[in-house]
Amino acid sequence: MRSPFLPLAIFGCAIVRVCADAGEPLAANAESPAVQAVAERTVRETLARFAPEKLLPRQIALTVVDLRDPARPQRGGVRGDVPIYPASVVKLFYLAAAHRWMEDGRLADTAELRRALHDMIVDSSNDATSYIVDVLTGTTSGPELPDDELAAWFEKRNAVNSYFATLGFTGINVNKKPWGDGPYGRETQATRRFEQKRNMLTTDATARLLTEIATGSCINAKRSAEMMALLSRDPATKDPDPDNQAKFTGPVLPAGAKLWSKAGWTSQTRHDAAYIELPTGAKFVLVVFTTDHANQREIIRSVAKVVVKEMQAKL
Repeated sequence: MRSPFLPLAIFGCAIVRVCADAGEPLAANAESPAVQAVAERTVRETLARFAPEKLLPRQIALTVVDLRDPARPQRGGVRGDVPIYPASVVKLFYLAAAHRWMEDGRLADTAELRRALHDMIVDSSNDATSYIVDVLTGTTSGPELPDDELAAWFEKRNAVNSYFATLGFTGINVNKKPWGDGPYGRETQATRRFEQKRNMLTTDATARLLTEIATGSCINAKRSAEMMALLSRDPATKDPDPDNQAKFTGPVLPAGAKLWSKAGWTSQTRHDAAYIELPTGAKFVLVVFTTDHANQREIIRSVAKVVVKEMQAKL
């Protein structure tokens, strides 16, 4: 059977496969000295601004991808290859996997599946995500299992990891459900017995996936557009919820800017993965992960404000 993938391309140090049915392959996300300078300057300014709050270099990671020429993405980052607990940003990977499964006929495209995908991304529902993980992997949470059954269960649970490994993604772990109070039963068993213990993403890997979705090259243009529809945010939302996903980056965007994003936050982390289009024509992906400053909502906004200013200028 013909391979569903085109020849390999290079994304930094990682290998990238581009789906053959996505049309023309996305060009290599090359490291750009200009974009790298933007990333480094942004981190320097952010660390200086939040020095009174004791923001440390090890507590922030970011990746910027300039998409002014979508066929030739240009990338820069700081600590972009460091695995970090992603909170709900991992749902972006489950979204892409679900569309791959549907495209391949491995998963039925039902109204219930679409409802769960909507709630997982639009509302960041953990319950919906639990259902999506179940249907992607053929596993369910439940009582503890004998060792041999647990091993078989965990092998199946790794289905999404295995998929992204074939695409050359590195530094990630995407086989855990998000929880409110925490895992129980076989979920706890698996966490104790197997590595890795938690989901992990890098800002580079997250930026790569979001870039492919934004440019219509994740699976194909139709499915990329369906994913983008769920990720669409109103930067000027009047929702009083301070943790509305649009408010992670949206408040610092200029009038007329467009935003697509997936945020994640816990008691220890605050992250945002955003694709932004500015009225000036600039288009870029910005992924920011922060740790140990979960209650400081201004860090991500400060980062975004600097990057917007830089991207509005000619690099």
